[in-house]
Amino acid sequence: MTAIATAFGLVFDPYVLAVIMGSAIFGMFVGAMPGLTATMATALLVPVTFFMSPVPALGAIVTATAMAIFAGDIPAAMLRMPGTPASAAYADESYEMTKKGQLDLCMGVNLVFSVLGGIFGVIILVVLAPVLAEVAINFSSFEYFWLACLGLTCAVFIGTGDPLKGLLSLFIGLAIGTIGIDPAAGQPRFTFGNVDLLSGINFIPTLIGMFAVSELLRGAVTMEKSGIMVKQAVGNMFAGLGAVTRKYWKNFIRGSVIGTVIGALPGAGADIAAWVSYAVSKKLSKEPEKFGTGHIEGIVDSTSANNSALGGAWIPALVFGIPGDSITAIVIGVLYMKGMNPGPTVFLQTPELIYAVFIIFILANLLMFPLGWAAIKSAKQILRVPRNILLPIILIFCMVGSFAMTNSLYGVVLMVVMGLFGWLLEEHGIPVAPLILGLVLGEMLEQNFMSSMIKANGSFIGFLDRPIAGTLGVLTMLLWGAMLWKALPFGRRQPAAA
Repeated sequence: MTAIATAFGLVFDPYVLAVIMGSAIFGMFVGAMPGLTATMATALLVPVTFFMSPVPALGAIVTATAMAIFAGDIPAAMLRMPGTPASAAYADESYEMTKKGQLDLCMGVNLVFSVLGGIFGVIILVVLAPVLAEVAINFSSFEYFWLACLGLTCAVFIGTGDPLKGLLSLFIGLAIGTIGIDPAAGQPRFTFGNVDLLSGINFIPTLIGMFAVSELLRGAVTMEKSGIMVKQAVGNMFAGLGAVTRKYWKNFIRGSVIGTVIGALPGAGADIAAWVSYAVSKKLSKEPEKFGTGHIEGIVDSTSANNSALGGAWIPALVFGIPGDSITAIVIGVLYMKGMNPGPTVFLQTPELIYAVFIIFILANLLMFPLGWAAIKSAKQILRVPRNILLPIILIFCMVGSFAMTNSLYGVVLMVVMGLFGWLLEEHGIPVAPLILGLVLGEMLEQNFMSSMIKANGSFIGFLDRPIAGTLGVLTMLLWGAMLWKALPFGRRQPAAA
């Protein structure tokens, strides 16, 4: 109890509270700008935290990250340009709601369920951190291979319309992911002598190009037709939330659980949690045909998942020093910089700092409610800006974000190329979401497959030897079998005779 009391004293210091408030505003701004990610917000804060003591330094990162993940939903709904990768899974869904005149409800759902999902993840972090971390640390390359396969299988459910086009998009993403250094042989692949391609295709410029730049191109082509923006009064964002909560409370719990579990797996993160949760929501929904047309159900699942994943990602980072995502990888560096070695001993040596992190997490999610409301009210003015002014401004932010991620013009060129490619794909009815998922999980799939084959001496039986790997493997193959059965003529449901 002494450590908890000390932690409250550390957090509610006026200087620490001022840092938290400033970081919240900064994170909200970064997340709301297409092309500027939560990871970038965290990275930009590292030089500032160098001059801070551990509590305000960690408070700045925790708060900015939580705000940025939520704020990415704002441009996704208003402009179909996700501010962060974690909002990409349901950007189309949010944008379709906006076009149907339901922007207020969409933003209200995003805000409320982001707060609730974040608090859920923190509760799991506080109560079940050792248990979940123990499960995650026991994962070997075999388990990660099957986990990647499950994630890639979700791409079929994410892609709306023709499943074959979804598979085509997925395989294109996997093919793009092979560019760079072969993880097993160490040989360059498909680099054509270009030094920048040795590190592979950077994910952030690709995401910016596929979603933001392709939308800019679409807006530029239809400049005259889309000169009249969506006109909606700034109404009550919380009207109708009671009915949504009563109808989809199970979706919130499911999304939060999926987000926390995936967040606790090293190397995963909020973006993968959102993809998987959206896919599961569509698969289990009673109205799957409504997904992609502006259906609130998938948004409830996904926005709960990506915010709860933040708390989950800190589980392996704090308990074992293994980053759950790119953000906690930066956090581990900050902890080392402050003389705190993450691992089991940190709970014994400096428990007050760990409790302080927990308190800051809860405080940040509670602070998200009023600041998020203010950000949404302010951001809605974007809809009244003429497109010939708005599009160039957004393009500048996209270029800045892409340049910052690679520190070279390579990121900008990649963004433009991927933007053109994404625009061409969508013009021919091929969704880009499976491509992005294939690019995200392709490296994990290949690395863990090669590692597993080496461990098993080339025997495929090794992939099913371990209990968790065997369970995941059987589940994945059953899912493949069900998909294949539905694709066959005799597996399809025949229409009832008239």
